[in-house]
Amino acid sequence: MNDNENFHDNDNEQNGRPPFLEVNEDQQKEESGVARNKTSFGSGNKKNNVSTAVSNKNGNKDITPIPSDLDEVLIRLENEIGYKVSFDVVVREMTFGEKRTAMLSLNGLVKDTLLSDVLKRLTYLQPEDLSADAFHSFLDLYVPAAQVIKEDDWNNMLTCVLSGVTALFIDGESSVLMIDAKAFPARGPEEPSLEKVVRGSRDGFVETLMVNISLVRRRLRDPQLRYEIVRVGDRTQTDVCIAYIDDIVDKELLKSVKDKIAMVKIDGLPLADKQLEESTVKRGWNPFPLVRYSERPDTVAAHLLEGAVAVFVDTSPSVMTLPTTYTDLMQHAEENRQTPFIGTYLRWVRFIGILASLFMLPLWLLFVMHPEMKPVALEFIGPSKTGKLPLVVQFLLAEIGVDLLRMASVHTPTSLATAMSLVAAILIGDIAVKTGVFVNEVILYMAISAIGMFATPSYELGLANRIVRLVLIISVAAFSVPGFVIATTAILLMLIVERSFNRPYMWPIIPFDLGALWSIIIRQPVLYNRQRPNILRPQQSDKMPNTE
Repeated sequence: MNDNENFHDNDNEQNGRPPFLEVNEDQQKEESGVARNKTSFGSGNKKNNVSTAVSNKNGNKDITPIPSDLDEVLIRLENEIGYKVSFDVVVREMTFGEKRTAMLSLNGLVKDTLLSDVLKRLTYLQPEDLSADAFHSFLDLYVPAAQVIKEDDWNNMLTCVLSGVTALFIDGESSVLMIDAKAFPARGPEEPSLEKVVRGSRDGFVETLMVNISLVRRRLRDPQLRYEIVRVGDRTQTDVCIAYIDDIVDKELLKSVKDKIAMVKIDGLPLADKQLEESTVKRGWNPFPLVRYSERPDTVAAHLLEGAVAVFVDTSPSVMTLPTTYTDLMQHAEENRQTPFIGTYLRWVRFIGILASLFMLPLWLLFVMHPEMKPVALEFIGPSKTGKLPLVVQFLLAEIGVDLLRMASVHTPTSLATAMSLVAAILIGDIAVKTGVFVNEVILYMAISAIGMFATPSYELGLANRIVRLVLIISVAAFSVPGFVIATTAILLMLIVERSFNRPYMWPIIPFDLGALWSIIIRQPVLYNRQRPNILRPQQSDKMPNTE
């Protein structure tokens, strides 16, 4: 059986599982890491940077056998995993039916009550119960756990234990029982702070992988939904889940994503998805995001239905959806939570705000430098006094000031945020103008541009647009009209030639697609939006059957 078949089988097992979030909150926090399928802890040869979640029966090379002597096992655990040095490495030695055993686990990553039940059940064993094949008896008869598998590779065993799985060694046996009794520390799903909606669900992704994939599975009860697990990082062995709908996704896109992740050679991913993105998307110093991050399960589910691929990284509360486009990063879930008319209005307001954040300051500076270029209707534009500092310096200081305020608000406790805002408003908005450091119009247009940046749904795109605005301001100040034209053209050409997983970044503007562009400009009613985006090259282009 090949790797893909194993993944598909495990997906089918998940389909039959009760919805993860139907349990109460306490139980959810307790069991957030317990219900992993057996592929999640049957993988990980430490000699490979990336390995599929399949046991070494599939032909993995460099298998390290497990010693049959229990004393030798304990010595190796002392040398390799820090047993008797690290306090969280727990080994419980017991004798069942005159058979020595040792249970290895990491304190804090396992569910104590489940392991206590296993030990309690094993205490009833008598020597005659284990007279034949002891390992077979433990595996098939006497270990009362839902998910138990046999493991023959020492490196796989260590990786699984470090992931929260419990290993049960039996003296005289060269195999080990792997008991899935995970209980990861986890918080409850909460509404994402960056993607809030007035109407809609209030749950968001958390730092536990099983919770995140269950939130999407709850919304997509499609048997074609696939979750494939790989491990990335030689030391961190971080779980990475590739999600897609098998009969919709473009197989070439899926293969490209898998190949890029498989090629990652890195020590670890302590910063989770961001490091994985930089390792797979070779973009150099390009500031524009080539993947879309989302903390909303409904948004990720919608992208999967379109034919996109979602990448979950354990310990991260955000999910990457790819490929993406510039226009896709400008859309928000709130537009689809309102009526089509209101959704279209909100979309236009957001587009205008983003364009204003990009071009308002450079154009205003251009009109001030060349008053003869101003239209008659805009004669009122321009300061009567330029202030003590050149206008371009004022703009740069204002940009840095806004960035400082943004960073300060991130690190300021919520109880002090209001006080900080008042101080910032008084210092920058009043005193700076009165002392002549800034002119009123600089503060006004800088505030409008900042609002447009904060209205950008993608935080990464908002930061990239700020860099574009700075480049345009400096170009106008240095070279006037030619500087503005050349800088704008160069940035546009950079966006045109950019690609996200071999998809044009400026689609549907370039290459031009009228139907797709219309669906972006106008938020169409759901029953009129029958086609999936052709940029994703889905296997099924129709979203729903034609009822006519």
